[in-house]
Amino acid sequence: VQLQASGGGLVQAGGSLRLSCAASGRSISLLNIGWFRQPPGMRREFVLGISRHDATVSGADSVKDRFTISRDVGENTVYLQMDRLKPEDTAVYYCAAAERSWSRYESRYDDWGQGTQVTVSS
Repeated sequence: VQLQASGGGLVQAGGSLRLSCAASGRSISLLNIGWFRQPPGMRREFVLGISRHDATVSGADSVKDRFTISRDVGENTVYLQMDRLKPEDTAVYYCAAAERSWSRYESRYDDWGQGTQVTVSS
């Protein structure tokens, strides 16, 4: 499975961005997709996921009620809608695919996109 993450950029605090994770090689209806992020100098953390059964997998408390995940099977793309962004959301965001089951642990993911930079200015 190949994943292409896009949609990052520079945004002011309080703004919104929508990240896309376009998959090829396999339908996302057969995959569990996770969004992770890695702030500068910190470990990568799980943000949100969506199972192959279209169920949301909750992640970091810090994004609760601000970030949502969705998918378009026809476009074979998973989206991460990020609203009310904060400077602490600044990170490289990655999408990843797991075929066996959903997980919050990056070791369970088989394929990764290249990452897209999100920078939130104060």
